[in-house]
Amino acid sequence: MGLHDRTQKPHDQLGAWLAKDMEAVNALIRDRMASEHAPRIPEVTAHLVEAGGKRLRPMLTLAAAQLCGYGGPYHIHLAATVEFIHTATLLHDDVVDESKQRRGRPTANLLWDNKSSVLVGDYLFARSFQLMTETNNIRVLSILSNASAVIAEGEVLQLTAAQDLATTEDIYLKVVRGKTAALFSAATEVGGVIAGAPEEQVRALFDYGDALGIAFQIVDDLLDYGGTTATIGKNVGDDFRERKLTLPVIKAVAKADAEERAFWVRTIEKGKQQDGDLEQAQAIMARHGSMAAARQDALDWTATAQAALSRLPDHPLRAMLADLADYVVARIN
Repeated sequence: MGLHDRTQKPHDQLGAWLAKDMEAVNALIRDRMASEHAPRIPEVTAHLVEAGGKRLRPMLTLAAAQLCGYGGPYHIHLAATVEFIHTATLLHDDVVDESKQRRGRPTANLLWDNKSSVLVGDYLFARSFQLMTETNNIRVLSILSNASAVIAEGEVLQLTAAQDLATTEDIYLKVVRGKTAALFSAATEVGGVIAGAPEEQVRALFDYGDALGIAFQIVDDLLDYGGTTATIGKNVGDDFRERKLTLPVIKAVAKADAEERAFWVRTIEKGKQQDGDLEQAQAIMARHGSMAAARQDALDWTATAQAALSRLPDHPLRAMLADLADYVVARIN
């Protein structure tokens, strides 16, 4: 995690700068999570929402709106919308992936059941649409509803791409743009739109969110093979056990000799895994430098994100967003 103390982490700096707005967002989230008829809903959502996620996506919306000089009040609605969409996808993801841990705690599907996770996820999606309509801004609705469709599409694409060794880096990028970057870019873009920012600034915000989201996901995929359980809040090697073809594996498969290819076919395509396979996968990736190559890709996307920021007004938040992009990759030693 680097040697910085808590106060210096970019998302903490961002959080401190946006503290007042984030309080309003959290209050709105708590208010809209409530359900008088189905107490299971606030139970499940509170478990996830109170688990102390970084709230990165809503902060991006608030930062984008402020950066473009917006005075309120609808950036609060949009930030809450983005967090609801994110939380809904997490609930559904954990069911699809049969995950046992999220943010270092047991997942909702483990504590309750799959039915609760799926249905409460549906409820949060519906709530997010209610929230975004309150802005009365058709373009905001268009961006967030498109993002929701792209996220779902990315998840479905991942199902078919996951265990197929023919999956290319291009397909991987499509999956990542769907399941991760789409919400980052929508979060930043709607901040600019609600602020009535000029078109070139809205585009710059979109480009920043898109590149940041891609870098973020590549790093997540790297940490799954080279992180610690404490850093990533889930078990190291989960992607391998779930037979997900992530970037470091795709790079290793592309360079595999016959013996290595047979290993990937057995473990990823056929799912016949045994003790020591994760370590062997890590060794193969080290041999081909695929972790280092994937990290370089993440750094390139970080540079793209920072270049997009240079098209935005000079503002303390702009510097914080630039630092945030650096920090995303700094999570891997």
